[in-house]
Amino acid sequence: MLWVAVSVAALGFLIALEVAARRYGEPGPITDQAREVIFAPKSGTVLYVSMALMTVVLTWRQRFVAVGAAIGIDIVFWLVRWAVDAEMMFGNGALWVTLACAVIAVTRRTGRDRVLLLKGVGLALLLVAGRKTGYTWLLITSKTRPAVLDQYVATADHALGNPSWLVGRIVAATGTVGAHVLEWVYIQLAVAAVVVALYQLRNVAVERRFPGHHLVRTFLVIGLLGPAIYMIFPVVGPIFAYGADGGHWAVAHLWPDTPPPVGTPHSMLFDGITPRNCMPSLHTAWATAIFIHSRKGPLILRLAGAFWLIATLGATLGFGYHYGADIIAGVVFTLTIETALRSLDRGWDRSGIQLVVHGAAVFAGLLASYRYLSVEMAGHPWVFGPLLVLAMTSVIYGYVRTTRLWDRKAASVYLPEPRREPQPEPQPEPA
Repeated sequence: MLWVAVSVAALGFLIALEVAARRYGEPGPITDQAREVIFAPKSGTVLYVSMALMTVVLTWRQRFVAVGAAIGIDIVFWLVRWAVDAEMMFGNGALWVTLACAVIAVTRRTGRDRVLLLKGVGLALLLVAGRKTGYTWLLITSKTRPAVLDQYVATADHALGNPSWLVGRIVAATGTVGAHVLEWVYIQLAVAAVVVALYQLRNVAVERRFPGHHLVRTFLVIGLLGPAIYMIFPVVGPIFAYGADGGHWAVAHLWPDTPPPVGTPHSMLFDGITPRNCMPSLHTAWATAIFIHSRKGPLILRLAGAFWLIATLGATLGFGYHYGADIIAGVVFTLTIETALRSLDRGWDRSGIQLVVHGAAVFAGLLASYRYLSVEMAGHPWVFGPLLVLAMTSVIYGYVRTTRLWDRKAASVYLPEPRREPQPEPQPEPA
């Protein structure tokens, strides 16, 4: 019943976004996804990693058949597009195989096998749909929020030492090699998430069930809730508000060489194209989720998770996509969502409720301080800078302490009882 309710809610949400996108003359997520059955996809990589996520419910033989069929279909599409001189891109084969598995589940499977395969297909399609809905959300933010609050966030960022300007100069000094590495990490964030998710879901085919909580759940909820904050707190980022990419809409072309002077901030009009997608930094939120869920993996996975988080932070700041204040908000945002999802899986208790309330209060306090105390924050950086870091650290510390307690309790449940040594039977005393 839960999966049915989630599916119905997701379908209604997609239809609403489709209608909203049509009002602005753009195809919505449903139309955009449907056209990729035949036409060139925007990202073949996402379609293949989504199919890989679906294969966790298949046997190894079925996985090889699925991958082989996807590659074969893509080769046919590639040859046809080459012959008619159409746009070249791969990924249709992966989408066809995913949809074929949905048909097989309905027509050829029964009982638990049908449910498990449909869950795998649903997980893959949710990942693809999440990317499509993201594009639509960004369009909606640019059309419905003409005024942005970048001056407030840039002023508050003085309390943190203007990290975007600092990291931007560092990335520029590394040359094209450093920029290309960070750009690749930034773009392929979904691939890193699927790698961690595949490790977490590696036993699904054997156990015939999904674990109660895994990275994909956190990933999707972050993507669902994040755009709502964009609508409340629209920000375009330093490279647009203070850089050359903003054109004549920018306050001045200062990024990354000269931090903006402290003044009286106010909202400002911006173009109807640039997404208002900075507050909070969802790339930071997703990279934080990858880092958290990689902690229980092997060493190579833990190192990859740490690298992805550090590199993502470098890219978000170094490319001028985010302010330091966005990063702090993104970390708090993720830990609050992760705590809520883990509590939903294991059952709510006092520690979980307290941490979710604390994280939500800190997140709301951050947004309010950026909006209404930015001048004071810039005027007293040695007071407000440590306070911002301390607020984030309090949520991190609460999360680590609470989850360790949960893990110890979970481990104690499965500890085998100590074996009792056989006791010698009492011997009757001689008469």
